[in-house]
Amino acid sequence: MNRRALLGAAALLPLSAWAQRMDVIPKEAAERKRRSIAILRRDGIPVNEHLPVIETVAEVKPRTKDEVVTRAFALTIVAEKGATQDHGLAQRMTKAFGVADGFTPKERIFVNDPKPSGRDYAQFSWRYEGFGIMLWALSFLPNPGKPTEAFQAAALARILIDLGPQEFRRKVALRPMVQILDEADLIYRYHWAVTDARINRRPSPGQLNAGVVYERHYALNWLVRYMDQEWDDISTDT
Repeated sequence: MNRRALLGAAALLPLSAWAQRMDVIPKEAAERKRRSIAILRRDGIPVNEHLPVIETVAEVKPRTKDEVVTRAFALTIVAEKGATQDHGLAQRMTKAFGVADGFTPKERIFVNDPKPSGRDYAQFSWRYEGFGIMLWALSFLPNPGKPTEAFQAAALARILIDLGPQEFRRKVALRPMVQILDEADLIYRYHWAVTDARINRRPSPGQLNAGVVYERHYALNWLVRYMDQEWDDISTDT
């Protein structure tokens, strides 16, 4: 049983049936969990052996290339506005990349507000982590690696700005879902480790950056359609 099914199992099934279904774990998912745990242990990160497996390739309806490209455009614009507090720049980028219809409701409010709150600026500046994950999913970046430091925002934006929207779209190559699920499983387990540390008032293990972990988990859950949630409502359960 994967994490999606587990959320509803206790409420929907008798205890005996729930326990039986817990034993039905696809080999693909079990192997993915094993590989992730091996990476965490290698890096000295605490492991929760009881954390469920995630979805398999057969269970996921992949995001389309166009969906991921549009999400990448939207994320870089809101992140750039968050970081620079430049309303005019955000408006010009929106027009240049033709993404006015690609913002989520919350993003649209932020982009169109000439004077957002300081909290909103800070929150949306973090979306560079989601943009980095989209660039990775579109094959512009290598493996994201251990989430100890944030992506270099200027370098990420340069990729998109230098190429422009048309050339960017021409060059994208969406990674296979098996690779995206591998990364989603790993960040899921990293997130458990930093959450456990926070709850127990300990430093994040292995120099993990809790904010980076959260933002990357958020973006990866969107890519695998976790709980069929749209961007503004993504859950990052651990």
